Parts: sequence; C-alpha cells; structure tokens
Amino acid sequence: MAPPLLQLRDIALTFGGTPLLTSADLSVSAGERVCLIGRNGSGKSTLLKIAAGLIEPDKGSVFTQPGASIRYLPQEPDLSDFQTTFAYVEAGLGPTDDAHRARYLLEQLGLRGDEEPAHLSGGETRRAALARALAPEPDILLLDEPTNHLDLPTIEWLEGELMQSRSASVLISHDRRFLENLTRTTVWLDRGRTRRLDLGFGAFETWRDQALAEEERDQHKLDRKIVAEEHWIRYGVTARRTRNERRVAELQALRQQRRAYKSVQGKAVISVSEAEKSGSLVIEAETIAKTFGERPVVRDFSTRIMRRDRIGVVGPNGGGKTTLVKLLTGVLAPDSGDVRIGANVQMAALEQDRDSLDPNSTLVDALTQGRGEQAMVAGRHVATYMKEFLFQPEQARTPLRNLSGGERARLMLARALAQPSNLLVLDEPTNDLDLETLDVLEELLADYAGTIVLISHDRDFLDRIVNAVFAPEGNGRWLEYAGGYNDMLAQRGGDFALRGVKPAKTEKSAAAAAPPRPAKEAKRRLSFHEKHALETLPAEMKKLQTNIASLQIILDDHTLYARDRAMFEKATAALSKAQTDLAAAEERWLELEILREEIDAQ
Repeated sequence: MAPPLLQLRDIALTFGGTPLLTSADLSVSAGERVCLIGRNGSGKSTLLKIAAGLIEPDKGSVFTQPGASIRYLPQEPDLSDFQTTFAYVEAGLGPTDDAHRARYLLEQLGLRGDEEPAHLSGGETRRAALARALAPEPDILLLDEPTNHLDLPTIEWLEGELMQSRSASVLISHDRRFLENLTRTTVWLDRGRTRRLDLGFGAFETWRDQALAEEERDQHKLDRKIVAEEHWIRYGVTARRTRNERRVAELQALRQQRRAYKSVQGKAVISVSEAEKSGSLVIEAETIAKTFGERPVVRDFSTRIMRRDRIGVVGPNGGGKTTLVKLLTGVLAPDSGDVRIGANVQMAALEQDRDSLDPNSTLVDALTQGRGEQAMVAGRHVATYMKEFLFQPEQARTPLRNLSGGERARLMLARALAQPSNLLVLDEPTNDLDLETLDVLEELLADYAGTIVLISHDRDFLDRIVNAVFAPEGNGRWLEYAGGYNDMLAQRGGDFALRGVKPAKTEKSAAAAAPPRPAKEAKRRLSFHEKHALETLPAEMKKLQTNIASLQIILDDHTLYARDRAMFEKATAALSKAQTDLAAAEERWLELEILREEIDAQ
C-alpha cells in the first residue's frame, strides 16, 4: 500500500472543558476518496480543520508528506477581503498554477469572475470557494459540505469533476447520493473516536448498525459480569472471610470501564403538529404565469395537487423554484391565470433563509415567539420539545449566533413543524442536517397525513419522499413528471442539464468546456412511499379479506333478496368493491415485493 500523503494519529481536543476528540485517526493516500461521517457536533469539521493545519490538537500527531499540497473548503467561506470572485480564486493559486483554469472553473460554476463578494448569495459564495479549492489541482482536497446551497446541475457537475480529478479527497456531506457515487473509504467519527471501513458510503449504514449492535451486546455482558462480581463480594463465603483483594480490584476496574463508556446519543424524535384533514383538492392552478422584467419565470403552468401528494420541485438556483411554490400556495399573485386553494388547507412553511433568525435571540425565544421558558410548543413544554430535536436544557438561553449550522437547521425545522398544518412547504430542509436526523425526517414525512411540497437538491431524499416532480424546461416552462428524481431523469433522457436548464455560458467558455461525462447510475432504492405501501398493504389486504368474508355470509342467506332487497343490493355492491380493492392491493403488493427483491439482488 502506498504511504499516506496525510496522516492524523490519536488526535485529542477539548473545547470548553468537554472532550470533543479523544482518539481520532485519519489517513489519506494518493488518489483516495474518503468520506468522513458523524453526527452534527461530533467534531467532523474540527478534524478537517486540524488536517488543514487551521487548528492545533491538544494531543496526537499530524503528518503531511513533504511537498504535498492541500486545499480546504470551509462550510462558511469568507470572501470579505477580496474585490472580486476571480481575485479570491486567484489568491489560492500557487506560483506554477494556471490562472486560465481558475477562470474556466468559475465559468463552469456559473460565475463571471467580476462579482463583488458582498453581493453574493450563499450558493454563489460556495461556488467561488469550490473554484478556489479545485483550481490548483492539489494532492489532497478537504471538502466540508461541498454540496450545500448548490443546485442539482452543479452538484452533478461537481461529481464528474471529482471523479476525474487526480486529487485525493476527504468529504463531509449529508448528501447520500453524492457520497455513494464518489467515495471508496469511510471514516466514522463517533463519540470522539474514529473507525475505518475500506468501502464507500454505500456500505456504511449496514456496517454502523452491526457495530452498534455488537457494542450493545458487549455492554450487556459487562453489566451482567458486574452484577455477578457484586453478588460474590456481598455474599461469597470466601469473600466474607478474606475479602479477596484481587476480586475486589477487578470489580473496581469493571465499574470504571462501565463509567468510561459513552452511550450513543439518542435520535431526534421529530414530530409534526397536524391540523384537521383538508379537502381532497389542495391546490389547483390553471395556466398561471409570472414575469420579472422581461424574464418569464413561470409560463402557462397548470396542475392539480391532491391530498397526500408529495411534490418535489427541482431546478437550478435562480430558476424560479421558490417563485413557483409561492404562486401555488397563494403567497404571490400570478400575472395571469388562476390558483385555487382547497377547503380547510392550513400551511406550515420551512424557509431556506436562516438569516431571518435574530442572532441575539435565545433558543427558547425563537421556539416560543418570546413567551418564555414555561411556554408550551406543539402541545409539549418547550424543554421537552427542545429535547426531541436534540437540544440540551443548558442551551435554552444560548444566543442563536452561537449555534452551529446543523443546530440552526434543526431549529428552523422545529419552528416550522410546531405549526398545525395539513400542507407542508419545505424549502431545502436537508441543508446541514446529519444523516440520522435525515432518516427521522424521512420517516415523519412518509407518515404525514397531509400534503407535501418539497424544494430540494438532495437526489436521494427526493427519491425517497416524492411521487411527482416539477422541473423547468427553460423560458418559464415547467413540466410535471410522475415518480421521483430518477424517474424524472429517465423521462427526460437521463440528463438534468438538458433543454437549457443550466445557466448559459459564453461561446468561449462552451468551447473550452470539457466533453460531458456520463453520470454514474445511482442504485435504485425503494422510496418511503413504496416502503410504507409494502408495510401497510398486508394489513389492508387482511382487512379486505375479512370484510369480503362477512359480506359473503350475509349474501349466503337465500331469503335476503325477498326480505330486504335494498340490503341485498347494498351488500352486493360492497362485495364487488371490496373484491376489486383486494385485487388492486394484491397486484400493487406483488409489484413492490418483486421490486424489493430486484433491489436486494443488485
């Protein structure tokens, strides 16, 4: 095996009296693609900063091969010291690096190079920082949440760029599809320590679950051994006479081992306040249009959204996703066309812009709208509600400016889900959430009895949640596709960048652009909608079979028609409907079961 370009050994670091890292290792060889996985707050970003030389650990060693170059992408890039985006990217080049590559990357990422940093959006800032990290083609790339605030075309472009790059990379990301497509090694940071798996992220979750199950068994054995030793100390005949010092010392060591064990932090217990059921029709739009200046954002778009629909809205940043959703939900009036909101619709919205949070406000005030620490939120005491979203009691008075990106994301989610609703509008809910919290959010949305409109750039999340996708076709036209993100790609011909969806480039940049690379086909997964159907259909079929048997008993009475013709006709119609429903349920279950077996066999 080639010697590592970068090696961190036995890294320890304490912040504010609390150990964050206790024994963390990280090794990166030439060309290796590593994903660094862990919960929000576990120390992933800190470990990456140590690797980049930005933080000194309290203990441990950091070795970099002489002459090896490293570039680091922070979660929150700072361009404030530079006049333009090109000046920022150019400042990251070495003496022998090519400035033309810097311009090429900026153009590929939809930037001109003359933008003033003070006027950049979050997505534009992230694209400039990516260009700065990629331009020198370093030996090692350290990328902290590189897909945050990026649109789908840019994420897929970045995947292709990293696949072809000679640089080794360490990736922190919540984007499952991105990690599955790119990584070949997984490092799991858990409770201050790291474990390494020489397989990509696709194998991580099974491996993690097995490791935690083994750990739980080991702790159970340790607890039983401690109980047995304590019993011997108290009641053993020999112990009462001589108090065997060796056995007493062993018991003390076992107790110390148990005290030193740090249990896994519990999962978030996300819940949503549901309002009364809406009418069957939630939103109906007829030939709506919206133009800003001379630019059509939405043109002649019609749709019907029914109760329990899960709609995904995708497209490039600035392509009109948020405008379309605001038109559909009545927040924004169309220039022409009509929007009708159905009966008894109550909407709760998660906004993407976290700048709406007052940085000087406390966590409790943000959740209770200033009603204090004894207020109720979503039917629970605010302290209980905070705990469900993994906030500790001591954080109640924490100013929001001190929260991490992941904590701010959970706070915004907690505020949105506390509002009673039967229509959820979620704008980029996955940004900065860790994978475990994403799992819980997916389960909640699968069980939500209302309707969901979801704006997201997370392909895996879309495939698991939605049953229809609205995607732009260019010049203000939007089309509705059945299924999830992969289904939409298949219907479009497999390329989301078709039909003018990506920002236009100059003729010069188009000529300089590398030929398109075929996207790696992502492994098909059951969506949460399909999983839910697989789990619930057997019970539904059993209920239908019981109903059919009961109706058959009623109709077996040969005197029924003569005695009560209305009852006979009602029972006959009910039997026919139940048999039709059973046949449809059985067919759907069989289709899903076959699909599940095909996926398991991949």
